[in-house]
Amino acid sequence: MRFLPAALLLALVPLCSCTHNSNSNQGEEAKTERAFQRARLQGSLALRTFLLSFPKGADLHVHLSGAVYAESWIRAAAEDGLCLDTKALKFAKPTGKACAKDQMSVTDLLAHTEGPNQDVYDKLVNSFSMRSYVPYSEWSGHDQFFSTFSHFSGTDKRHTGEWVDEVVSRAAAQSEQYIELMETPPFGHAATIAHQIGWDGNLPEFRQKLLAAGLDQEVDAAREHVQSALALRNQLEHCGTAQATPGCQVEVRFIYQILRGFPKEQVFAQTLLGFEAISKLPEFVGINFVQPEDGYISMHDYTLQMHMLDYLHSVYPNVHISLHAGELAPGLVPPEGLRFHIRQAVELGHAERIGHGVDALYEDDAPGLLKELAAKHVMIEINLTSNDGILGVKADEHPLPYYRKAHVPVALSTDDEGVSRIDLTHEYVRAAEDYSLSYVDLKQMARTGMEHNFLPGKSLWAKPDVFTAMAPECAASVATQSSACSDFLKSNEKAAAQWEQERRLREFEARW
Repeated sequence: MRFLPAALLLALVPLCSCTHNSNSNQGEEAKTERAFQRARLQGSLALRTFLLSFPKGADLHVHLSGAVYAESWIRAAAEDGLCLDTKALKFAKPTGKACAKDQMSVTDLLAHTEGPNQDVYDKLVNSFSMRSYVPYSEWSGHDQFFSTFSHFSGTDKRHTGEWVDEVVSRAAAQSEQYIELMETPPFGHAATIAHQIGWDGNLPEFRQKLLAAGLDQEVDAAREHVQSALALRNQLEHCGTAQATPGCQVEVRFIYQILRGFPKEQVFAQTLLGFEAISKLPEFVGINFVQPEDGYISMHDYTLQMHMLDYLHSVYPNVHISLHAGELAPGLVPPEGLRFHIRQAVELGHAERIGHGVDALYEDDAPGLLKELAAKHVMIEINLTSNDGILGVKADEHPLPYYRKAHVPVALSTDDEGVSRIDLTHEYVRAAEDYSLSYVDLKQMARTGMEHNFLPGKSLWAKPDVFTAMAPECAASVATQSSACSDFLKSNEKAAAQWEQERRLREFEARW
C-alpha cells in the first residue's frame, strides 16, 4: 500500500514462513510446487488450468444473490412472466396480462434475440454485472457494483434453490467442498413491530418488547426459506441417487444477512431475529452485516451497531459472527472514517472473521491492530477482484501482504462472483500472480479457510492456524482413520471437513 510510514513498515514482522503438515508427504508437495512454478512461467491460462482442480476447501464470503450470473436472472424473469423496463434496465411486473407500452416481455426478449433485441440483452447483462464496465464521471465502480442488485431484483423466491444449485455446481467444478452463503430470510414482521415500538436505547428492554410482540415468529419463515431452497437444490442435482451430480458433494450452510443501512430500531430487530434463527436452525451457522459500509447510516450508526452485537453476543454467546469491516478506501469516506471499523468489529462486535479489511493500515495503531488480529486468530476474508472493482484497490495498495507478514490468517473468497463475472479459481490465479505466492502459500490459504469455517465441532489441527500436527485423536492416522480418529471425526463436523480436504490434497499432489 502506498504512502506508508517507514516506522509502520519496520513494525511489521517478517513474512511468514508457511507451515507444512509434518504428516504429509513433503516430497509430493515439493513436486507439486515445481509443477506449479512451471505453470506460472507459461502464463495465466496454464496457471488457471493447474489451479482449477486444486482443493480449495471453503468459500466463506459469498452473497447468494450476487453469486448468480446475469443470464440466470434473465432466464428466471422470463419463467416468471416479468416485463423489462428497457430504459431503466430493470424487471417489472406486468399490468394485468400485458407489459406497459414502454416495457417488453422478457420472454419475447429471449425468443427474438436478433437485431435490436440482442443489444437490449447485452445492455441488460452489463447492468446486472461489472461486464464491460469502465468508470466515468460521477459513476464509479462502487456505484456500478452496488446498483446491480436493484436491477435484477423482482424474480420469485422459488428460484432460490436454483441459485444454490448454480453456485455449488460451479464450486464443485473447481474442487471446492464447503460454502457459507449469505442470505436474507424474511424479516418484514420484525421490521414492522420495531417501527411500531420505536427505538429504545435500553437494549435488554427493547429485546424483551420485540420478543413479546412476536418477533421470533419469523424463525419459521427462515426455516421454510432455506429448507425449501436446499430441497430444490437436491432435486436438481439428483442427490442421493445414482445420477447425483458433483454439486451434491459441496456442503452448504447459510450466514444470516443483516441490512445495516436502515434505521437503528429495524437493524436491532433484524439482528435479534438473526440471533434467534441461528440458535434454532442448524442450516444457519453465523451472522453478518451487509450493504455498503460507506453509506450514511452505516457510517453514522457503526459504533451503535457494534454495541448491538456486543449485547446480543452476551445473550447468545454461541452464535458465530463474521463482519464486513474496512471495505473502505481513502477518499470514499473522510479520513476519520478509516480509523476504527475493523478494531471495533473485533473488540465490540466479537467478529471471528472480517470481510474485506481493506483499510487496515489506515486504522489507529495499525501495527497493534495486526498483532491483535493475529493473536486472536481473526481471519480476513480476502476478495481481490471485488476490492479492485468497488474500491479501486489492488496490487501493492492491497493489505494482503501485510496481513501475511503479521501472521494474520487469510483466505481467498469471491464475494459476488456473478456480479464480478469471476470464480474462486480466478481469485487464486490473481493472488498468485499479483503477490508472487507459491503453491505452499495457496495451500496454506485453502487450509486456513477450512480452519475458520463455522461448522460445529473441533478442528482437525492440534493448534489454531498451525497445520503441522493433527489433533491427538488423529495424529497417528494420516491417510487411514484409526477407531479413535473415526469417532473424533463423527462428532466434529469441522474436523471431518478438514480431513476430507487433506484427502483431496494428497490426491491432487500425487498427480505431479
